[in-house]
Amino acid sequence: MAAVTGTLLLAGCTSGADDASDPTETSERPAADASTGPSPSASPSDEPYTVADDRAPRTRAEAVAFVRGLAVRPDYFGAGFRKREPHESDPAEWAVLGEDCLWRREPLPDGVLASLTRAFVLPEADGKEPVQVSLTVTVHDDALAARRDMAGSLEDALRCPEQRLNATVRVRGLFSRADPFTEQRNAISDDDLTESGTYVVDGEKGAHPFHWSKFRLGPVTVGATARIGAGRTEEEESTVSADIAKGVGFVAADIDREAASDEAAGKSGDRTPGAGTAGGTETAR
Repeated sequence: MAAVTGTLLLAGCTSGADDASDPTETSERPAADASTGPSPSASPSDEPYTVADDRAPRTRAEAVAFVRGLAVRPDYFGAGFRKREPHESDPAEWAVLGEDCLWRREPLPDGVLASLTRAFVLPEADGKEPVQVSLTVTVHDDALAARRDMAGSLEDALRCPEQRLNATVRVRGLFSRADPFTEQRNAISDDDLTESGTYVVDGEKGAHPFHWSKFRLGPVTVGATARIGAGRTEEEESTVSADIAKGVGFVAADIDREAASDEAAGKSGDRTPGAGTAGGTETAR
């Protein structure tokens, strides 16, 4: 849904949203920085992080284990962040933007094996309202299914330039951008979507920055949303956005590393068409 502008463009709305109550990424590869969190092992500088289909989870159980195995730490997004409650969503559901432009959580469709959202918050302090971040990792059957999901997310923004996250929060004025990986940009993924706009709370005055980004690493997508509360200068907002973008980069590196680790451990054999899908050996999601 929204994105970060500037040093990086921030994802959720994985296929939409950010958490169970309301919809729970950088054009540059994030550099290691001890002040903003742990340093991920890097892929070659001229290649994006990715996950090959034959290294990806093949069943629902493998996919749930994969997304739960990612250590998404609060300090990935900057100093002072902590877990927000409820912290995790049900990995058997994801956020869907309805025809009425309202985000809802629904059971996973065919072609999606697992989707897990984790929520974080930088608490209110010194007259500055909270910053709320939600990060969603979704495992699809294959890269083609993930690409279709990315296309659907872009269409969502065109179809609903104003969207309701929940009963009281709306986002509006969304500006979208999609970028496939090319030699001209040093991305952290195979391709990405970013959106930026503002959010408003019913009954309150003023609009505040809203950013969304979504990246694809083979059959895995990573979406992150950020709602930046009032009380910060433009420079402070830019710093917060850059820190969150670095955090998404750390997660992308973790995904790349975990997939490589699974391959090294011999967990990924030949991928059988239809395995883990409604038409294969696993029919219940």
